[in-house]
Amino acid sequence: MTTYDHWISGSTFPGESDRFGDVFDPATGSVDSQVRLATAADVDAAVLAARRAFETWSETSIMTRTRILFAFRQLLVEHEDELAAVISAEHGKTLGDAKGEVVRGREVVEFACGISQLLKGEFNDQVSGGVDSHSFRQPLGVVAGITPFNFPIMVPLWMHPVAIACGNTFILKPSERVPGASALVARLYAEAGLPDGVFNVVHGDKVAVDAILDHADIDAVSFVGSTPIAKYVHERASLTGKRVQALGGAKNHAVVMPDADLDYAADHIVAAGYGSAGQRCMAISAVIAVGPVADTLVDKIRERTIDLKVGPGTGEDVEMGPVVTAASRQRVIDYVGQGEDAGAKVVVDGRDLVVEGHRDGFFVGPTLIDHVTTDMNVYTDEIFGPVLTVLRVPSMDAALELISANPYGNGTAVFTSSGEVARTFQRKVPVGMIGINIPVPVPMAFHSFGGWKDSLFGDHHIHGPEGVRFYTRAKVVTTRWPHVSEDSLAAMNFPTAQ
Repeated sequence: MTTYDHWISGSTFPGESDRFGDVFDPATGSVDSQVRLATAADVDAAVLAARRAFETWSETSIMTRTRILFAFRQLLVEHEDELAAVISAEHGKTLGDAKGEVVRGREVVEFACGISQLLKGEFNDQVSGGVDSHSFRQPLGVVAGITPFNFPIMVPLWMHPVAIACGNTFILKPSERVPGASALVARLYAEAGLPDGVFNVVHGDKVAVDAILDHADIDAVSFVGSTPIAKYVHERASLTGKRVQALGGAKNHAVVMPDADLDYAADHIVAAGYGSAGQRCMAISAVIAVGPVADTLVDKIRERTIDLKVGPGTGEDVEMGPVVTAASRQRVIDYVGQGEDAGAKVVVDGRDLVVEGHRDGFFVGPTLIDHVTTDMNVYTDEIFGPVLTVLRVPSMDAALELISANPYGNGTAVFTSSGEVARTFQRKVPVGMIGINIPVPVPMAFHSFGGWKDSLFGDHHIHGPEGVRFYTRAKVVTTRWPHVSEDSLAAMNFPTAQ
Protein backbone atom coordinates (compact mmCIF):
# COMPACT_ATOMS: atom_id res chain seq x y z
CA MET A 1 0.00 0.00 0.00
CA THR A 2 1.29 3.43 -0.95
CA THR A 3 2.14 5.78 1.91
CA TYR A 4 2.30 9.50 1.20
CA ASP A 5 5.00 11.27 3.19
CA HIS A 6 5.62 14.99 3.38
CA TRP A 7 7.79 16.83 0.85
CA ILE A 8 10.29 19.16 2.49
CA SER A 9 13.39 20.76 1.02
CA GLY A 10 13.21 18.89 -2.27
CA SER A 11 12.63 15.31 -1.06
CA THR A 12 10.21 13.07 0.79
CA PHE A 13 10.24 13.56 4.54
CA PRO A 14 8.67 10.97 6.85
CA GLY A 15 9.00 13.15 9.92
CA GLU A 16 8.23 12.11 13.47
CA SER A 17 4.57 11.16 13.30
CA ASP A 18 3.28 7.64 13.75
CA ARG A 19 -0.28 8.68 12.87
CA PHE A 20 -1.72 7.83 9.46
CA GLY A 21 -4.94 8.58 7.61
CA ASP A 22 -6.69 6.24 5.19
CA VAL A 23 -7.14 7.40 1.59
CA PHE A 24 -10.24 5.84 0.04
CA ASP A 25 -11.28 5.10 -3.50
CA PRO A 26 -14.83 6.52 -3.27
CA ALA A 27 -16.03 4.32 -6.14
CA THR A 28 -15.21 1.08 -4.33
CA GLY A 29 -15.10 2.13 -0.68
CA SER A 30 -11.68 0.51 -0.33
CA VAL A 31 -8.57 1.97 1.28
CA ASP A 32 -5.98 2.24 -1.47
CA SER A 33 -3.25 4.23 0.30
CA GLN A 34 -2.33 5.99 3.50
CA VAL A 35 -1.07 9.46 4.30
CA ARG A 36 1.21 10.41 7.16
CA LEU A 37 -0.33 13.04 9.47
CA ALA A 38 2.12 15.73 10.53
CA THR A 39 3.13 16.80 14.00
CA ALA A 40 3.88 20.39 14.95
CA ALA A 41 7.56 19.45 14.70
CA ASP A 42 7.06 18.41 11.08
CA VAL A 43 5.52 21.79 10.33
CA ASP A 44 8.53 23.40 12.04
CA ALA A 45 10.83 21.47 9.70
CA ALA A 46 8.92 22.71 6.65
CA VAL A 47 8.97 26.31 7.87
CA LEU A 48 12.71 26.14 8.56
CA ALA A 49 13.36 24.82 5.04
CA ALA A 50 11.11 27.47 3.51
CA ARG A 51 12.68 30.29 5.54
CA ARG A 52 16.18 29.28 4.46
CA ALA A 53 15.10 29.01 0.82
CA PHE A 54 13.44 32.43 0.97
CA GLU A 55 16.80 34.12 1.58
CA THR A 56 17.96 33.21 -1.91
CA TRP A 57 14.64 32.75 -3.77
CA SER A 58 13.47 36.26 -2.91
CA GLU A 59 16.67 37.60 -4.51
CA THR A 60 16.39 35.38 -7.60
CA SER A 61 15.75 37.33 -10.77
CA ILE A 62 12.25 37.61 -12.15
CA MET A 63 13.37 36.00 -15.40
CA THR A 64 14.76 32.95 -13.60
CA ARG A 65 11.51 32.54 -11.69
CA THR A 66 9.54 32.92 -14.92
CA ARG A 67 11.59 30.27 -16.78
CA ILE A 68 10.97 27.77 -13.96
CA LEU A 69 7.24 28.48 -14.08
CA PHE A 70 7.20 27.98 -17.86
CA ALA A 71 8.91 24.62 -17.37
CA PHE A 72 6.45 23.68 -14.62
CA ARG A 73 3.54 24.64 -16.85
CA GLN A 74 4.81 22.34 -19.60
CA LEU A 75 5.15 19.46 -17.14
CA LEU A 76 1.53 19.95 -16.10
CA VAL A 77 0.59 19.54 -19.76
CA GLU A 78 2.68 16.39 -20.15
CA HIS A 79 1.33 14.83 -16.94
CA GLU A 80 -2.30 15.88 -17.40
CA ASP A 81 -3.60 12.31 -17.76
CA GLU A 82 -1.62 11.09 -14.77
CA LEU A 83 -2.85 13.95 -12.60
CA ALA A 84 -6.45 13.38 -13.68
CA ALA A 85 -6.20 9.67 -12.86
CA VAL A 86 -4.90 10.41 -9.35
CA ILE A 87 -7.65 12.96 -8.76
CA SER A 88 -10.39 10.63 -9.98
CA ALA A 89 -9.08 7.74 -7.87
CA GLU A 90 -9.02 9.73 -4.63
CA HIS A 91 -11.90 12.18 -5.13
CA GLY A 92 -14.25 10.14 -7.31
CA LYS A 93 -14.96 12.73 -10.00
CA THR A 94 -14.97 11.67 -13.65
CA LEU A 95 -11.75 11.72 -15.64
CA GLY A 96 -13.14 14.46 -17.89
CA ASP A 97 -14.00 16.60 -14.88
CA ALA A 98 -10.56 15.96 -13.38
CA LYS A 99 -8.83 16.99 -16.62
CA GLY A 100 -10.88 20.17 -16.66
CA GLU A 101 -9.64 20.89 -13.14
CA VAL A 102 -6.02 20.43 -14.24
CA VAL A 103 -6.52 22.82 -17.17
CA ARG A 104 -8.18 25.54 -15.06
CA GLY A 105 -5.40 25.28 -12.50
CA ARG A 106 -2.75 25.42 -15.19
CA GLU A 107 -4.22 28.70 -16.40
CA VAL A 108 -3.09 30.30 -13.13
CA VAL A 109 0.46 29.12 -13.83
CA GLU A 110 0.19 30.76 -17.25
CA PHE A 111 -0.97 33.96 -15.56
CA ALA A 112 1.95 33.77 -13.12
CA CYS A 113 4.38 33.38 -16.04
CA GLY A 114 3.64 37.06 -16.73
CA ILE A 115 4.98 38.10 -13.33
CA SER A 116 7.47 40.51 -14.92
CA GLN A 117 4.52 42.63 -16.02
CA LEU A 118 2.47 42.04 -12.89
CA LEU A 119 5.21 43.29 -10.56
CA LYS A 120 5.97 46.47 -12.45
CA GLY A 121 6.11 49.42 -10.08
CA GLU A 122 5.16 53.05 -10.58
CA PHE A 123 7.37 56.11 -11.08
CA ASN A 124 6.81 59.85 -10.88
CA ASP A 125 9.51 62.27 -12.00
CA GLN A 126 9.94 65.66 -10.32
CA VAL A 127 7.24 65.33 -7.64
CA SER A 128 9.00 68.26 -6.03
CA GLY A 129 12.06 70.29 -7.00
CA GLY A 130 14.77 67.72 -7.74
CA VAL A 131 12.72 64.94 -6.09
CA ASP A 132 11.46 61.72 -7.70
CA SER A 133 9.14 59.07 -6.27
CA HIS A 134 8.66 55.42 -7.14
CA SER A 135 6.98 52.33 -5.70
CA PHE A 136 7.60 48.60 -5.94
CA ARG A 137 6.38 45.39 -4.33
CA GLN A 138 8.34 42.75 -2.42
CA PRO A 139 7.44 39.20 -1.32
CA LEU A 140 6.10 38.55 2.17
CA GLY A 141 8.31 35.58 3.10
CA VAL A 142 7.03 32.10 3.98
CA VAL A 143 3.37 31.64 3.05
CA ALA A 144 1.06 28.66 3.48
CA GLY A 145 -1.99 27.24 1.74
CA ILE A 146 -4.63 25.02 3.35
CA THR A 147 -6.78 23.47 0.65
CA PRO A 148 -9.96 21.34 0.41
CA PHE A 149 -10.65 17.88 -0.98
CA ASN A 150 -12.95 18.92 -3.81
CA PHE A 151 -10.27 20.35 -6.12
CA PRO A 152 -7.03 18.53 -5.27
CA ILE A 153 -4.95 20.37 -7.86
CA MET A 154 -6.89 23.43 -9.03
CA VAL A 155 -7.32 25.20 -5.69
CA PRO A 156 -3.65 24.73 -4.66
CA LEU A 157 -2.70 26.02 -8.11
CA TRP A 158 -4.73 29.14 -7.37
CA MET A 159 -2.20 29.83 -4.63
CA HIS A 160 1.36 28.56 -4.96
CA PRO A 161 2.30 29.58 -8.54
CA VAL A 162 1.41 33.23 -7.81
CA ALA A 163 3.08 33.18 -4.40
CA ILE A 164 6.26 31.58 -5.76
CA ALA A 165 6.37 33.87 -8.82
CA CYS A 166 6.26 36.85 -6.45
CA GLY A 167 9.36 35.54 -4.64
CA ASN A 168 7.78 33.82 -1.63
CA THR A 169 8.37 30.27 -0.47
CA PHE A 170 5.35 28.05 0.05
CA ILE A 171 4.03 25.35 2.39
CA LEU A 172 0.98 23.44 1.15
CA LYS A 173 -1.29 21.53 3.54
CA PRO A 174 -3.67 19.69 1.18
CA SER A 175 -6.71 17.76 2.33
CA GLU A 176 -5.64 14.46 3.82
CA ARG A 177 -8.40 12.79 1.79
CA VAL A 178 -6.66 13.58 -1.54
CA PRO A 179 -2.87 13.72 -1.08
CA GLY A 180 -1.79 12.19 -4.38
CA ALA A 181 -1.98 15.21 -6.69
CA SER A 182 0.05 17.40 -4.32
CA ALA A 183 2.75 14.74 -4.03
CA LEU A 184 3.04 14.62 -7.82
CA VAL A 185 3.06 18.42 -8.14
CA ALA A 186 5.99 18.60 -5.71
CA ARG A 187 8.00 16.27 -7.97
CA LEU A 188 7.07 18.27 -11.06
CA TYR A 189 8.30 21.47 -9.42
CA ALA A 190 11.61 19.76 -8.66
CA GLU A 191 11.86 18.54 -12.25
CA ALA A 192 11.16 22.09 -13.47
CA GLY A 193 14.21 23.31 -11.54
CA LEU A 194 12.60 24.94 -8.52
CA PRO A 195 15.21 25.17 -5.75
CA ASP A 196 14.81 22.96 -2.68
CA GLY A 197 12.64 24.41 0.03
CA VAL A 198 10.70 26.84 -2.17
CA PHE A 199 7.70 24.48 -2.38
CA ASN A 200 6.91 22.11 0.48
CA VAL A 201 4.01 19.79 1.23
CA VAL A 202 2.91 18.87 4.76
CA HIS A 203 0.08 16.37 5.03
CA GLY A 204 -2.12 16.31 8.07
CA ASP A 205 -5.26 17.14 9.98
CA LYS A 206 -6.13 19.77 12.59
CA VAL A 207 -2.75 19.31 14.30
CA ALA A 208 -0.96 20.49 11.16
CA VAL A 209 -3.49 23.25 10.50
CA ASP A 210 -3.13 24.72 13.99
CA ALA A 211 0.64 24.52 13.81
CA ILE A 212 0.53 26.54 10.57
CA LEU A 213 -1.88 29.11 11.98
CA ASP A 214 0.19 29.60 15.13
CA HIS A 215 3.68 29.56 13.62
CA ALA A 216 5.49 32.87 14.09
CA ASP A 217 7.63 32.40 10.95
CA ILE A 218 4.70 32.00 8.55
CA ASP A 219 3.73 35.38 7.13
CA ALA A 220 0.45 34.65 5.35
CA VAL A 221 -2.17 31.92 5.03
CA SER A 222 -4.53 31.18 2.17
CA PHE A 223 -7.49 28.90 2.88
CA VAL A 224 -10.44 27.43 0.99
CA GLY A 225 -13.09 25.39 2.80
CA SER A 226 -16.31 25.65 4.78
CA THR A 227 -17.45 28.90 6.39
CA PRO A 228 -17.05 27.78 10.04
CA ILE A 229 -13.46 26.69 9.39
CA ALA A 230 -12.74 29.82 7.30
CA LYS A 231 -13.81 31.95 10.27
CA TYR A 232 -11.61 29.88 12.56
CA VAL A 233 -8.60 30.16 10.24
CA HIS A 234 -9.04 33.90 9.81
CA GLU A 235 -9.38 34.60 13.53
CA ARG A 236 -6.59 32.30 14.73
CA ALA A 237 -4.05 33.24 12.06
CA SER A 238 -4.79 36.95 12.48
CA LEU A 239 -3.94 36.71 16.17
CA THR A 240 -0.34 35.93 15.20
CA GLY A 241 -0.18 38.88 12.79
CA LYS A 242 -0.52 36.91 9.58
CA ARG A 243 -2.10 38.19 6.42
CA VAL A 244 -5.11 35.93 5.77
CA GLN A 245 -7.45 35.17 2.91
CA ALA A 246 -10.02 32.54 3.91
CA LEU A 247 -12.64 31.52 1.38
CA GLY A 248 -15.69 29.91 2.95
CA GLY A 249 -18.84 28.11 1.91
CA ALA A 250 -21.61 28.91 -0.52
CA LYS A 251 -25.26 28.61 -1.38
CA ASN A 252 -25.31 29.50 -5.03
CA HIS A 253 -28.60 30.51 -6.65
CA ALA A 254 -29.66 30.30 -10.28
CA VAL A 255 -32.55 32.63 -11.10
CA VAL A 256 -34.64 31.56 -14.10
CA MET A 257 -36.71 34.37 -15.56
CA PRO A 258 -39.91 33.89 -17.61
CA ASP A 259 -38.12 35.08 -20.77
CA ALA A 260 -35.31 32.52 -20.45
CA ASP A 261 -34.71 29.67 -22.88
CA LEU A 262 -35.87 26.91 -20.51
CA ASP A 263 -34.19 24.05 -22.35
CA TYR A 264 -30.89 25.93 -22.26
CA ALA A 265 -31.39 26.78 -18.58
CA ALA A 266 -32.30 23.21 -17.64
CA ASP A 267 -29.25 21.80 -19.45
CA HIS A 268 -26.89 24.13 -17.63
CA ILE A 269 -28.55 23.88 -14.22
CA VAL A 270 -28.27 20.08 -14.30
CA ALA A 271 -24.61 20.28 -15.28
CA ALA A 272 -23.87 22.92 -12.64
CA GLY A 273 -25.82 21.18 -9.88
CA TYR A 274 -24.71 17.59 -10.36
CA GLY A 275 -21.23 17.96 -11.88
CA SER A 276 -18.60 16.56 -9.52
CA ALA A 277 -21.54 15.18 -7.49
CA GLY A 278 -22.31 18.72 -6.37
CA GLN A 279 -19.01 18.95 -4.50
CA ARG A 280 -18.02 22.36 -5.84
CA CYS A 281 -18.07 25.65 -3.97
CA MET A 282 -19.50 27.14 -7.16
CA ALA A 283 -22.14 24.44 -7.73
CA ILE A 284 -25.70 25.62 -8.23
CA SER A 285 -27.71 24.25 -5.33
CA ALA A 286 -30.75 26.55 -5.27
CA VAL A 287 -32.87 27.22 -8.36
CA ILE A 288 -35.18 30.24 -8.11
CA ALA A 289 -38.06 29.90 -10.56
CA VAL A 290 -39.65 33.26 -11.24
CA GLY A 291 -43.36 33.55 -12.00
CA PRO A 292 -45.02 31.03 -14.32
CA VAL A 293 -41.91 29.07 -15.37
CA ALA A 294 -41.67 26.81 -12.31
CA ASP A 295 -43.72 23.77 -13.38
CA THR A 296 -42.23 23.60 -16.86
CA LEU A 297 -38.70 24.20 -15.58
CA VAL A 298 -38.98 21.48 -12.93
CA ASP A 299 -40.25 19.01 -15.54
CA LYS A 300 -37.32 19.78 -17.82
CA ILE A 301 -34.76 19.46 -15.00
CA ARG A 302 -36.40 16.20 -13.92
CA GLU A 303 -36.17 14.72 -17.44
CA ARG A 304 -32.46 15.47 -17.59
CA THR A 305 -31.76 14.36 -14.02
CA ILE A 306 -33.20 10.86 -14.42
CA ASP A 307 -31.12 10.33 -17.57
CA LEU A 308 -27.76 11.01 -15.88
CA LYS A 309 -25.36 8.08 -15.80
CA VAL A 310 -23.79 7.60 -12.37
CA GLY A 311 -20.79 5.35 -11.78
CA PRO A 312 -17.07 5.24 -11.10
CA GLY A 313 -15.18 8.24 -12.45
CA THR A 314 -13.23 6.06 -14.85
CA GLY A 315 -16.35 4.42 -16.27
CA GLU A 316 -17.32 4.84 -19.89
CA ASP A 317 -19.89 7.60 -20.49
CA VAL A 318 -20.22 8.21 -16.73
CA GLU A 319 -21.42 11.75 -16.03
CA MET A 320 -21.35 11.78 -12.23
CA GLY A 321 -19.21 9.88 -9.76
CA PRO A 322 -19.54 9.17 -6.03
CA VAL A 323 -19.22 11.60 -3.16
CA VAL A 324 -15.91 11.58 -1.32
CA THR A 325 -16.67 9.58 1.85
CA ALA A 326 -19.29 7.31 3.38
CA ALA A 327 -20.04 10.08 5.88
CA SER A 328 -20.67 12.52 3.02
CA ARG A 329 -23.09 10.06 1.45
CA GLN A 330 -25.02 9.65 4.68
CA ARG A 331 -25.09 13.40 5.20
CA VAL A 332 -26.70 13.96 1.80
CA ILE A 333 -29.27 11.22 2.43
CA ASP A 334 -30.16 12.72 5.81
CA TYR A 335 -30.69 16.19 4.34
CA VAL A 336 -33.05 14.86 1.65
CA GLY A 337 -35.10 13.12 4.32
CA GLN A 338 -35.25 16.25 6.45
CA GLY A 339 -36.40 18.31 3.47
CA GLU A 340 -39.13 15.80 2.73
CA ASP A 341 -40.24 15.80 6.37
CA ALA A 342 -40.40 19.61 6.29
CA GLY A 343 -42.87 19.54 3.40
CA ALA A 344 -40.73 19.77 0.29
CA LYS A 345 -41.50 17.49 -2.66
CA VAL A 346 -38.78 15.04 -3.68
CA VAL A 347 -39.17 14.94 -7.46
CA VAL A 348 -36.12 12.76 -8.16
CA ASP A 349 -34.83 10.66 -5.28
CA GLY A 350 -31.22 9.49 -5.36
CA ARG A 351 -31.05 8.04 -1.86
CA ASP A 352 -31.39 4.40 -2.82
CA LEU A 353 -29.07 4.39 -5.82
CA VAL A 354 -26.94 1.26 -6.18
CA VAL A 355 -24.22 1.11 -8.83
CA GLU A 356 -23.75 -2.44 -10.05
CA GLY A 357 -20.33 -3.81 -9.25
CA HIS A 358 -19.70 -0.97 -6.80
CA ARG A 359 -22.15 -1.67 -4.00
CA ASP A 360 -19.65 -0.47 -1.38
CA GLY A 361 -18.90 2.80 -3.18
CA PHE A 362 -20.01 6.13 -1.80
CA PHE A 363 -22.73 6.72 -4.36
CA VAL A 364 -25.83 8.83 -3.99
CA GLY A 365 -27.93 9.66 -6.99
CA PRO A 366 -28.78 13.13 -8.29
CA THR A 367 -31.75 14.46 -6.35
CA LEU A 368 -34.27 17.18 -7.21
CA ILE A 369 -36.45 18.77 -4.51
CA ASP A 370 -39.29 21.18 -5.33
CA HIS A 371 -41.40 23.55 -3.22
CA VAL A 372 -38.49 24.36 -0.92
CA THR A 373 -38.79 27.34 1.41
CA THR A 374 -36.06 29.47 2.96
CA ASP A 375 -36.59 28.07 6.47
CA MET A 376 -35.81 24.47 5.44
CA ASN A 377 -32.30 23.24 6.17
CA VAL A 378 -32.02 21.79 2.67
CA TYR A 379 -31.90 25.46 1.70
CA THR A 380 -30.11 27.11 4.62
CA ASP A 381 -27.25 24.60 4.87
CA GLU A 382 -24.48 23.86 2.40
CA ILE A 383 -25.22 20.20 1.61
CA PHE A 384 -22.21 19.77 -0.71
CA GLY A 385 -23.75 16.93 -2.63
CA PRO A 386 -25.85 16.24 -5.76
CA VAL A 387 -29.02 17.94 -4.52
CA LEU A 388 -30.89 20.65 -6.43
CA THR A 389 -33.59 22.58 -4.58
CA VAL A 390 -36.25 24.67 -6.30
CA LEU A 391 -37.76 27.78 -4.71
CA ARG A 392 -40.66 29.63 -6.33
CA VAL A 393 -41.00 33.43 -6.28
CA PRO A 394 -43.35 35.83 -8.08
CA SER A 395 -40.87 38.40 -9.38
CA MET A 396 -37.29 39.44 -9.99
CA ASP A 397 -37.42 41.71 -6.96
CA ALA A 398 -38.45 38.77 -4.78
CA ALA A 399 -35.56 36.71 -6.17
CA LEU A 400 -33.10 39.49 -5.35
CA GLU A 401 -34.53 39.80 -1.82
CA LEU A 402 -34.15 36.05 -1.30
CA ILE A 403 -30.51 36.02 -2.43
CA SER A 404 -29.71 39.17 -0.45
CA ALA A 405 -31.07 37.60 2.74
CA ASN A 406 -28.83 34.55 2.39
CA PRO A 407 -25.63 34.77 4.48
CA TYR A 408 -23.47 33.45 1.63
CA GLY A 409 -22.33 35.52 -1.33
CA ASN A 410 -20.05 33.32 -3.41
CA GLY A 411 -21.63 32.82 -6.83
CA THR A 412 -24.98 33.30 -8.54
CA ALA A 413 -26.49 33.25 -12.01
CA VAL A 414 -29.49 34.54 -13.91
CA PHE A 415 -31.00 32.99 -17.02
CA THR A 416 -32.71 35.61 -19.15
CA SER A 417 -32.91 37.01 -22.67
CA SER A 418 -33.25 40.58 -21.38
CA GLY A 419 -30.22 42.82 -21.20
CA GLU A 420 -32.09 45.11 -18.82
CA VAL A 421 -32.80 42.24 -16.40
CA ALA A 422 -29.20 41.07 -16.59
CA ARG A 423 -27.81 44.54 -15.92
CA THR A 424 -30.15 45.13 -12.99
CA PHE A 425 -29.31 41.73 -11.54
CA GLN A 426 -25.55 42.13 -11.73
CA ARG A 427 -25.67 45.59 -10.16
CA LYS A 428 -28.02 44.75 -7.28
CA VAL A 429 -27.15 41.22 -6.22
CA PRO A 430 -24.71 41.15 -3.23
CA VAL A 431 -22.55 38.33 -4.57
CA GLY A 432 -18.91 38.28 -5.64
CA MET A 433 -19.13 36.20 -8.84
CA ILE A 434 -22.07 36.49 -11.21
CA GLY A 435 -23.05 34.56 -14.31
CA ILE A 436 -25.37 35.83 -17.03
CA ASN A 437 -26.68 32.65 -18.68
CA ILE A 438 -23.55 30.98 -17.25
CA PRO A 439 -24.26 28.91 -14.12
CA VAL A 440 -20.70 28.38 -12.84
CA PRO A 441 -19.06 31.82 -13.26
CA VAL A 442 -15.54 30.91 -12.13
CA PRO A 443 -13.36 33.81 -13.33
CA MET A 444 -10.45 33.22 -15.65
CA ALA A 445 -7.00 33.31 -14.06
CA PHE A 446 -6.40 36.96 -14.98
CA HIS A 447 -9.38 37.99 -12.85
CA SER A 448 -9.66 37.16 -9.15
CA PHE A 449 -11.89 34.56 -7.48
CA GLY A 450 -13.83 35.37 -4.34
CA GLY A 451 -17.20 35.89 -2.76
CA TRP A 452 -18.87 38.33 -0.39
CA LYS A 453 -20.43 38.05 3.06
CA ASP A 454 -19.80 34.68 4.79
CA SER A 455 -18.05 33.32 1.70
CA LEU A 456 -14.85 35.31 2.29
CA PHE A 457 -12.89 36.39 5.35
CA GLY A 458 -10.05 38.80 4.68
CA ASP A 459 -9.55 41.65 2.26
CA HIS A 460 -8.25 39.86 -0.82
CA HIS A 461 -9.75 37.50 -3.36
CA ILE A 462 -7.60 34.65 -4.64
CA HIS A 463 -5.32 34.45 -7.74
CA GLY A 464 -5.37 37.08 -10.47
CA PRO A 465 -4.35 40.68 -9.67
CA GLU A 466 -5.58 40.44 -6.07
CA GLY A 467 -3.46 37.32 -5.59
CA VAL A 468 -0.35 39.28 -6.55
CA ARG A 469 -1.27 42.01 -4.09
CA PHE A 470 -1.96 39.46 -1.34
CA TYR A 471 1.46 37.79 -1.68
CA THR A 472 3.43 41.06 -1.79
CA ARG A 473 3.75 44.29 0.19
CA ALA A 474 4.43 47.73 -1.23
CA LYS A 475 7.30 50.15 -0.70
CA VAL A 476 7.38 53.77 -1.79
CA VAL A 477 10.74 55.53 -2.26
CA THR A 478 11.22 59.30 -2.41
CA THR A 479 14.63 60.35 -3.80
CA ARG A 480 16.74 63.49 -4.08
CA TRP A 481 20.31 63.70 -5.46
CA PRO A 482 21.48 67.19 -4.48
CA HIS A 483 24.37 69.04 -6.09
CA VAL A 484 27.39 69.41 -3.81
CA SER A 485 27.07 73.21 -3.82
CA GLU A 486 23.33 73.18 -3.20
CA ASP A 487 21.76 74.36 0.03
CA SER A 488 20.48 71.46 2.11
CA LEU A 489 16.91 72.87 2.20
CA ALA A 490 16.38 71.14 5.56
CA ALA A 491 13.52 72.66 7.58
CA MET A 492 11.77 71.94 10.85
CA ASN A 493 8.30 72.30 9.34
CA PHE A 494 6.62 69.34 7.65
CA PRO A 495 7.95 68.98 4.06
CA THR A 496 5.69 70.04 1.19
CA ALA A 497 6.21 69.92 -2.56
CA GLN A 498 8.00 72.92 -4.05
